[in-house]
Amino acid sequence: MDALNRRIVGHLLRDGRATYADIGADVGLSAPAVKRRVDVMLARGEITGFTVRVAPEELGWGVEAYVELFCRGNVSPATLRRDLATIPEIVRVDTVTGEADAMVQIMAGNMGDVERTVEAIRASARVDKTRTSLVMTRVIDRPARSSSAEGA
Repeated sequence: MDALNRRIVGHLLRDGRATYADIGADVGLSAPAVKRRVDVMLARGEITGFTVRVAPEELGWGVEAYVELFCRGNVSPATLRRDLATIPEIVRVDTVTGEADAMVQIMAGNMGDVERTVEAIRASARVDKTRTSLVMTRVIDRPARSSSAEGA
């Protein structure tokens, strides 16, 4: 990704609804040139999509938790995806280094929903144990920024 594309991505990270004209004015390109660059980055998989950020409580998610997942034997990311994708309270799963095999983020309506979700996770024959942490306060919540887009 060249420096100009990094600036475009940085702009989109700050404001995903920015117009191509606004971005172009900032980076010195026409709106059609910005669109072409964004289309190419989408095609190459450098930009994987656009999303909206919402206040979790506005969607009825009153409780957020992170579950460390400890698996029996080796479990592939594809297997984890297959096992966990059907649980609607799970919003993110990452394989991680350290003692745990994966970190699961849960957004739920209440503690009962968290408990049911953790039990559903534990029901997998591949899961040896879990360790759950509840989020008390979100201290910093901002879009991810790649170090290459920092200067944008």
